[in-house]
Order: sequence, then structure tokens, then C-alpha cells
Amino acid sequence: MPGAPSPHDPPPPFDAVAARRIRESLGMAPGHVAHGLRASFGMGHVTPDTVTAWERGLAAPSPAELTALASVLWCDATQLIGTPRALREHRLIRGYAAADVARVIGMDVDAYEEAERTGVWTGGARQTAALASVLGLSARDRMAVTGHNGRLAELLGDAVSTRWQAHARALAKVTGIERRALEDPLRTMHQEYQHLMTATLSRAAGAAASGEQGRAYLERVVDRFWDLMEGVAR
Repeated sequence: MPGAPSPHDPPPPFDAVAARRIRESLGMAPGHVAHGLRASFGMGHVTPDTVTAWERGLAAPSPAELTALASVLWCDATQLIGTPRALREHRLIRGYAAADVARVIGMDVDAYEEAERTGVWTGGARQTAALASVLGLSARDRMAVTGHNGRLAELLGDAVSTRWQAHARALAKVTGIERRALEDPLRTMHQEYQHLMTATLSRAAGAAASGEQGRAYLERVVDRFWDLMEGVAR
């Protein structure tokens, strides 16, 4: 298994709202939290203003501070971590070093670190599958961190605006999801889009309103797709 992350890594995404909610549920003030961090963990630099800045999203705790904060708040560190978006954030949440992830998936470490920096994934199918396994990536996360959301949005746009059946195979290939599992979400999205376009065309604003509503739907088409796919999985 991959080892610990480098101390030079940036911190994982911090959930400021969760930190404040947990603190308040314990009846603690920022000063109490700061005192706990100083007294129990030797973090003399942490003041009540530091804790307040974390909770307001003006600053974020380091990995060591995050671990100590979780202990002071009597919670698991994962409860204080926000939703990961980028590849680096998924790795940091798992607590792995970049070099060890690269080794496990069979990729040159420089190439892996370049993928984290640029957001451009160059790994092959086997390396992508290994990456998803070691980082526990869902299909949604895997598509996002490997830079395939653009292609997914393009295919979904074609599917909802024409015949969705004609694009199901390509969508199954790019997402790695069985074609049968895609059918209900694609059918629903096609109906939603076509109903939207028909409804707006019947209004006084006509084609202009129809085009605006259609563009708005297509802008969120990837998120809508994954929301429906999560419904299928439940």
C-alpha cells in the first residue's frame, strides 16, 4: 500500500462548515479549541483568531493541524475534510505519497506528479483502473480526475438533443458503465431536455428563451447524469 504523504504536500480540502458545526455541537468556543491545540499538541501559534479563520474559509489547517483539530473536536479527521475534486486532493485524503501511488499503478513518478499539477491524465486503461482502485474513486470521480468530463459532456449533449440510443454505446465506453445501466438515465435526460425545449418554444419569448434554457441544461448535463446514475445504484 502507498505510504504517508510528503510534509511538503498541500493540505486536503478543509470543510470549514463542518468544523464550526462540530465545535458548536460540543458547546466549545474558538478559544477552547485553540487552548486544546496549544496545551495538548504544542501548537502555540494557534489562537482563537486562527480557529475562526479556518471556520470562515479564510485559511486552512495543515495536515498536522487537521489531525490535532479532529482530536480536540472528538471526531474523525475525515469529518473535517471537504469534497475532493482534483487528483491531488483524492490522494491527500487517502494519506498517500505521490511517489507510492505512482509505483502502485505502474507509472513514472514524474509523469504522475505532472498529471496532478496540470490535471491532464496520460495513463493507460490499466493504470487508470489501478488508480481508481487505490484511491477508491467512483466512476464520477474517475471521469473528473482523468479529464474526461469534456468528452462526457459532449456525448451527453448529443444524446439529449438527438436520439439517445445512438450514443449509448459511446457513453458506455467512455464511462466504463454497462449500457443497460445507462438506458433509464439517458431516457430521462432526453425527455427532460425535449420537454424543456418544447415548453419554452410555446412561450412568448419563443426561440430565444428556448435557446437560453437549453444552454442552461447542457451546462449542468454532467452533474445531472451522475445524479441520475446514483439513483440507479441505490
